Amino acid sequence: MAIRAFLFVLSCLAAATCRGVTFSSLQQTLIVTASPQPAQVLKAGEDEITVTWSLNSTFPAGVDSSYKTVTIKLCYAPISQKDRGWRKTVDNLVKDKTCQHKIVANKPYIFPSNNTFTSTVLRDVPTATYFIRAYAQNSEGDEVAYGQTTDSHKAVNLFEIQAITGRHVSLDIASICFSAFSIVSLFGFFFLEKRKSKASESK
Repeated sequence: MAIRAFLFVLSCLAAATCRGVTFSSLQQTLIVTASPQPAQVLKAGEDEITVTWSLNSTFPAGVDSSYKTVTIKLCYAPISQKDRGWRKTVDNLVKDKTCQHKIVANKPYIFPSNNTFTSTVLRDVPTATYFIRAYAQNSEGDEVAYGQTTDSHKAVNLFEIQAITGRHVSLDIASICFSAFSIVSLFGFFFLEKRKSKASESK
């Protein structure tokens, strides 16, 4: 029974992977703009990103008939993917690691008005160079179209995010105070030892 269950799980995973939507099959029907300027450096946990998306009016009416929700993601630029397999771009979106950090998920798709969302950069976003991509999804949650803030080569309108280092000003102050106390204590120890030594010699 255990073997059958294991094989069933494997077959389900394989089927899901095989059915995965490919990025190359999607039309770029969304126009996406964002607040970060090219080469701007944002701080994780502090700075905000505002994203605006809308349907490209050059496409025929009804092209968005299956669009139900939109998910916005931070995506790694090629320069931050080099020699990092865990950020690798794969055509099958189930396996793709380009866009791992969500800005907003499953936001209702509204047409024809522009849609805007503002969010603070999450604290766990790593230091890297990014662009932003929006995926339109159907009622089943499958990606059916996209738009992004960069070109097809992912070479323009890129910005950087600086991760939280884990250090805090109060910790730095405490560290300095502790170091100073240690130095004073060390000198005090040597001074007392010297006095004891002189006292012993005088006897």
